[in-house]
Amino acid sequence: MLAALSTLIIHLIQTTGYLGVFILMTLESALLPIPSEVTMPFAGYLAQTGTLSFPLVVIVGAVGNLVGSLVAYAIGYFLEEKVILTLIEKYGKFILLSKHEYVRAVGWYKKYGSGITFFSRLLPAVRTFISLPAGLSEMNIWKFAFYTFLGSLLWSFVLAYVGFYLGSHWDSIAPIYNKFQLVIVVAVILLVLYYIYRKMQSGKKSKNTII
Repeated sequence: MLAALSTLIIHLIQTTGYLGVFILMTLESALLPIPSEVTMPFAGYLAQTGTLSFPLVVIVGAVGNLVGSLVAYAIGYFLEEKVILTLIEKYGKFILLSKHEYVRAVGWYKKYGSGITFFSRLLPAVRTFISLPAGLSEMNIWKFAFYTFLGSLLWSFVLAYVGFYLGSHWDSIAPIYNKFQLVIVVAVILLVLYYIYRKMQSGKKSKNTII
């Protein structure tokens, strides 16, 4: 199934260029199982060959992620959680979304706050679903869009650069990425903890200033 999906992704990008990258990255962030680990590295490879522009590939990928994330945010914002859970139980298997993954994304959001919408873009699975709890909690949409775009820009750059660097061997990123998933998760958790620490320190300074 993954091989067939990868073939479709490659064909779409080859025939439509930036539009294909935008569509695929939008669909991924709109809760559909489109692997950006295929989309962006292949687009990066095409940038290496001169077919596409590397900066444009990164920007288009990030904008696509933002648009798809806003769709998922809207779902969370306008639907009650009971309705979302019911939909996941009925149709989640078709988009590879389980109740467990949804609950995990909600847990991450509740634990780390709005900043996780930035950091989660580097995390497997969570990055796709984090927009739902952000919408449910009615996070400020401009703040959500800002954090999401920054995180997506970084993620798009990393994946596209790997494809650009590996060239015709761009598809070898899959085993490399799987091998270092744990490293990525640990690094992001450390960044989140540092973010929380800075927020707490900032809060303490504000209190001292008032006193």
